[in-house]
Amino acid sequence: MHAPVETSSSTQVTANHPMLAVLDRLLQLLNRVIAVAAAIAMILACGILSYSVISRSLFQSATYWQDEAAVFLLVGATFMTAAYVQSYRGHIGIEAFTSLISPRVNRIRALIVDIVCFAFCTFFAWKSWTLTHEAYVDGQISNSIWGPPLAVPYALMAIGMTLLSLQILLQILKSLFDRKPIA
Repeated sequence: MHAPVETSSSTQVTANHPMLAVLDRLLQLLNRVIAVAAAIAMILACGILSYSVISRSLFQSATYWQDEAAVFLLVGATFMTAAYVQSYRGHIGIEAFTSLISPRVNRIRALIVDIVCFAFCTFFAWKSWTLTHEAYVDGQISNSIWGPPLAVPYALMAIGMTLLSLQILLQILKSLFDRKPIA
């Protein structure tokens, strides 16, 4: 029982709101660029981990940096693509009863969920930015031999959550400015 949320088309809503249209196009473009970069990051992470396995098994050579480098790449890919996934409403959701409720109630439910998600993601982004700042100012590094700065993965997390918050805000605004009456 999985039913889509009734939303209007992007062009219909944003045609009457030029600022929303500009923000929508900018986020779409940025999300596409980030998706390509994230795909490259995932391929690099696979290559790094494969190199590590081959290096250890064939040459008995330890690599100290590969785990953290792969984790940094995967963290970046995960957080940075969250807005892209949200733009398609592709995040996992439990929608067992959406087909049982009216489209009007379903739109109200979706708006409430978006508002709660926006509040959570905005708080998460703010805390991520404070964590990034703290790690940068204090010069925090990981506890490994390689010792990369922790501000890097924290910044990727903060940027990704900020973009996700913007994407959810855009969806809320589109829902509010939709010409279809909710009542």
